[in-house]
Amino acid sequence: QVQLVESGGGLVQAGGSLRLSCAASSGRTFASYAMGWFRQAPGKEREFIAAISGSGASTDYADSVKGRFTISRDNTKNTVYLQMNSLSPEDTAVYYCAAVAFRRLVTISNEYDYWGQGTQVTVSS
Repeated sequence: QVQLVESGGGLVQAGGSLRLSCAASSGRTFASYAMGWFRQAPGKEREFIAAISGSGASTDYADSVKGRFTISRDNTKNTVYLQMNSLSPEDTAVYYCAAVAFRRLVTISNEYDYWGQGTQVTVSS
């Protein structure tokens, strides 16, 4: 079992930045989990944003955020981060982190086993 708690969401103006955090608590070593970030805007399906391997050596991004968002992790703090720069109103959504054990990189939402409760990000124009 893994409990995931996101934080760092809020209201920001277009062009601004936010850093989301996802703290994990688990009986298993955090580095054994591949982690991902997804988002869901009102009336839309959940969308893959970024993924990172357990060691942090490998990452993957959706085309819509490539070059603007950066996923990272600190395995000593059991935390994964999403640095979001150059935000636009189209980035407004609830952002979720997710975890799956013993996988390298996962970009498909239904392949993740554990989810956080989400954090709201609102970008004003």
